[in-house]
Amino acid sequence: MRIPQEIANSLVDPVVFGDAGKMHESYTWLRANMPLAVAEPEGFDPFWAVTRHADLLEVSRQNALFHSGDRSPTIIDREGDAFVRKVTGGSPHMIRTLIHMDAPDHPKYRALTQSWFMPQNLRRLEERVRVIAREAVDRFLARDGECDFVADVALGYPLHVVMEILGVPAEDEPRMLRLTQELFGAQDPDQARMMMAMMTPEQIFTMVKATVDDFESYFRVISDDRRAHPREDLATVIATGLIDGQPISDFEATSYYIIVATAGHDTTSSSTAGAIWALAERPAEFAKVKADPSLIPGLVDEAIRWTTPVKTFMRSATEDTELAGRKIARGDWLMLCYASGNRDETVFEDPFEFRVDRKPNRHLAFGYGAHLCLGQHLAKMEMRILFEELLPRIKSIELAGQPEMSQASFVNGPKVLPIRFAAA
Repeated sequence: MRIPQEIANSLVDPVVFGDAGKMHESYTWLRANMPLAVAEPEGFDPFWAVTRHADLLEVSRQNALFHSGDRSPTIIDREGDAFVRKVTGGSPHMIRTLIHMDAPDHPKYRALTQSWFMPQNLRRLEERVRVIAREAVDRFLARDGECDFVADVALGYPLHVVMEILGVPAEDEPRMLRLTQELFGAQDPDQARMMMAMMTPEQIFTMVKATVDDFESYFRVISDDRRAHPREDLATVIATGLIDGQPISDFEATSYYIIVATAGHDTTSSSTAGAIWALAERPAEFAKVKADPSLIPGLVDEAIRWTTPVKTFMRSATEDTELAGRKIARGDWLMLCYASGNRDETVFEDPFEFRVDRKPNRHLAFGYGAHLCLGQHLAKMEMRILFEELLPRIKSIELAGQPEMSQASFVNGPKVLPIRFAAA
């Protein structure tokens, strides 16, 4: 079965992802009519669009059958893929992070830092995170009743937390934010290094490579310093990490830094802003969670489901198989549509309603299986603490203008969120 061309094109169009309504129109139609079918967007290799919650789980739990690293784990067109392979000498990967790996490498590299992100370790960071959250709330309240919540709170708060854990000096945080936006927002005209409307795929990926090179030059200095002067930070763990008794390569160390330095805050920023956007539009939900702070963890999970910052990942089949009654051939590419799974009507009651007290909330925004997000506990802790500090100090919140989403088909979220608020 072949997905209608207009819908197929929407699955890879960054402009569509910048309009959540349009994106969910495509996903809703697919779940109802063609929940597992082949899309052939113009300029792209064909891929299976996996849109149902159950099928997303099925693919995600079979990591030997559906690989992340054989092809690009993020959607890329033919010209872009050819250019990446040209500049890398044949590899489909410009960097090699955990999302680009399969066993046996993936569990080994994940184990390097996994203990840092476990709840028992994060508890010792909780008071420091609370101090950072209070400072963020103080700055927010100083805005005198109106601000852009993305620029003034959502971007800086999780960025500061992750950079402190990583060991990046505070004065370098603006550089890390800029590079993150260039990497994840390369399709967005407001976040890219230059206007993209007239750029060829080769020019676009040259721009992305320049961003990766900037990261590499920055973290090379950090690595050299930590090897000479180890500290109690994550950069030291990466710089001195051993795999099978051997130091990891500079390329893989840089890749590790990049995934922690970018995904470690960008997705949390998006979900945090998504929560405030939803509450600003729903006074009853705001009143509910404000009256009962025990609902804050539920608000956090619902905001993550609602926003689903990582929209898609790609997998490729390692052998002929069957999924949901469809025959998948070895080498077939599959797009895991997490934002669709998180609106699946068979799993979530009233999936297009934002409910701070939603239970159960079996969202897939952190993925599932071996590639379950390494930083999920940190992200939820950061959001919980921020809302614990923020909600008691405001008595109302509303939109003060038109919010905007970033235009990107891999990772996206709110990029402008004008709000008006009254201090408690």
